[in-house]
Amino acid sequence: MSRNGLTTMGIALCTAAAFGLALPHAAAAATDRCSYTSPTLRPTLTYGDTGASVKQAQCLSNAWGGQPPKLALDGDFDTVTLKKIEWIQGCHGLPPNGVIEGRTWQVLYHPALDCYDPYPA
Repeated sequence: MSRNGLTTMGIALCTAAAFGLALPHAAAAATDRCSYTSPTLRPTLTYGDTGASVKQAQCLSNAWGGQPPKLALDGDFDTVTLKKIEWIQGCHGLPPNGVIEGRTWQVLYHPALDCYDPYPA
């Protein structure tokens, strides 16, 4: 490979590495803004629940960019929140049951960088 080709490849790899390191920090920054409850408080939440823990889950779910709608931070586990939680669960290979429990809390606090499942209409 020519010197010019190696230089171009090196620049591309450095750029990709820098971009890859920037994405998790953006997700971490988003979860830092969610302070409605302690990050260690992770109760089981289901459709119809209300309160600060639901608001925390809604805030964390808003760290996802792109197509999924941002949820209102109203602390009401309604049908809009249920639909988004089920989608997030599916993106992480969890059963899309809409119940926020240990594994779902884990992915809310540590979201995948992207999901290839289309958001339901």
